[in-house]
Amino acid sequence: MVAREPARQLVLDIAPEPGYEEEDFLVSTSNEAAHAAIGLWPDWPDRILVLVGPPGAGKSHLGAIWARRASAAIVPASAFASTDLPKFAASDALLEGADRLDTQQPRLFHLLNLMREAGSSLLLTASTFPDLWGFQLPDLLSRLRRAMVAEIFPPDDDLIRAVLVKLLVERQLTIDMAVIDYVLTRLEPTLEAVRRLVESLDREALSRGRRITRRIAADVLGALQAQQEAEA
Repeated sequence: MVAREPARQLVLDIAPEPGYEEEDFLVSTSNEAAHAAIGLWPDWPDRILVLVGPPGAGKSHLGAIWARRASAAIVPASAFASTDLPKFAASDALLEGADRLDTQQPRLFHLLNLMREAGSSLLLTASTFPDLWGFQLPDLLSRLRRAMVAEIFPPDDDLIRAVLVKLLVERQLTIDMAVIDYVLTRLEPTLEAVRRLVESLDREALSRGRRITRRIAADVLGALQAQQEAEA
C-alpha cells in the first residue's frame, strides 16, 4: 500500500513581527564590534556613526536598539526627500539606507550641518562604506570620512545556527537537531535566508499538518532555491 500525503490545510499567512528588542539581538564575532560601537553613543566622533553591513545582517535591528535608547526619529532613504529637515535634525536620528541617497547629496549635507548646530547624533546605515556611495560633493565626503564607521560582517556558523533555532522556537516549531544540521549544510549563509526558510517551513508544516521532517525541509529548500533562480 502506498502511503498518502496528508491532506493540505488552508494556512493563513500570519507571521510574528520581527523582534527588535535588545534581548533579541544575538551578539557574535561577526557583529560584536558594531554592537559595541552602538554602546559608545553619545561619544561618537563628530556625533555620527555609519553602520555598514550586507542586507539582512542586523543593521535595522541594531538601529532600532539605538533609536530606542536615544529616542531617535527614524527615516528610510525612500522618505528622505520629503522629510522636514529642521524637525528631523532637532533630535537624534536614524537614517536607513544612506548609500541610496546619491541624488540627495546637498540635502544630506544640509542635514549634517543642521544636526551639528543642534548637537544631535546621527546613525546612518548602509551596505557599503561611504567612499563607495558614489557621492561627489567634497564637503559631504569630508564629513562622512570623519565619522565613526562600524561594520557588521557576514554571519558566522554559530550565529546562523543560533538565529535559526531562535526563530523556530519563536514560532513554536518542533524539529529534530539532525534536520537542523541537514538544513544548515545546504542553506545560503545569510540571516535573510534563515528568515525566509523558517517562514516557509512554518507554512509548509501547517499546510501538511505535520511536524517538520527532513523530507519537508528538503522540499522547502528546493522550492526556495527554484524561486531564487527564477528571480535571478
